[in-house]
Amino acid sequence: MTEVHILLDMISAHDADSKQKDLHGLETSAVIMHGPRSIGLDSLALKAPVAGDVVVEISHSGISTGTEKLFWSGEMPPFPGMGYPLVPGYEAMGEIVEATPESGLKIGDYAFVPGANCYQEAFGLFGGSARRVVTSADRLTKIDPGFGPEGALLALAATARHAMAGLDKKVPDLIVGHGVLGRLLARLTLAAGAPAPTVWEIDPLRQSGAEGYQVLAPEDDSRRDYQAIYDASGNGGLLNELVSRIAKGGEIVLAGFYTDPLSFAFPPAFMKEARLRIAAEWAKEDMLATRALVEGGALSLGGLITHAAGAERADKAYPTAFNDPGCLKMILDWKDIA
Repeated sequence: MTEVHILLDMISAHDADSKQKDLHGLETSAVIMHGPRSIGLDSLALKAPVAGDVVVEISHSGISTGTEKLFWSGEMPPFPGMGYPLVPGYEAMGEIVEATPESGLKIGDYAFVPGANCYQEAFGLFGGSARRVVTSADRLTKIDPGFGPEGALLALAATARHAMAGLDKKVPDLIVGHGVLGRLLARLTLAAGAPAPTVWEIDPLRQSGAEGYQVLAPEDDSRRDYQAIYDASGNGGLLNELVSRIAKGGEIVLAGFYTDPLSFAFPPAFMKEARLRIAAEWAKEDMLATRALVEGGALSLGGLITHAAGAERADKAYPTAFNDPGCLKMILDWKDIA
């Protein structure tokens, strides 16, 4: 091989390495929580993909008004993997722009991304709110690009499905809270062919938007024989009231996230033989079943996204999502971010 050929090969290899670095970014734009109430868009170094990984270019990501709000406010109790600076986001979707041969996916596929831990200089406890992420392909769920921004809602829908699915679980006849999770629980109840649930909501701004079920203020509901009450409000102070509303042997499902210790008066719960169940995060089968329900038309994700913002406005979008009661779901649009 001549010196010219060697030089050309070196230049070619350098160009390939440069393209690789450009793709993986060594820097990617990401939302970073530097500490409580300190959030914005910045650049972060990405870890290089290994066998089985893919690189996903995120088009949309959602803001969680539960767990992410607690990190933003500094109220999150000690949590495995927690620390600042951190990249939030476990509700994202995007296009695969690089796939290792072992991944089983290909460039151009679209997928739901439940977060990523791919940053060299920040905690990726969730990690999905970035323009580009590196993650193991087995964490992704392939979806049709026609989902659009609503694809980012699949995690919440799968969470609702996880709370309800199973032979030993009753569908709700009362749902507490008419946010996104409460609405999805109600829609899934109807999709299952069960009787329409009652939904409690104290905020007048959130009492509208019901289709096929009734939304009431708690004081307007006199019923005290509910078989299954699902709390999607995260308000642990309601436990005694909920115990008083169940039938004997009834169940209370804690589907929210609770920062303070939970307690309730034992005698009323004893007399009711009340059952308590905690619903945690979705599993892979919940995500696949939820995707099938949406694709088959049995479950709609429409009308749940009320606010959207370009990712460059993350510093304004997060406080709006957390503090505006009229904001059911805020979605960040990443398409114009480099």
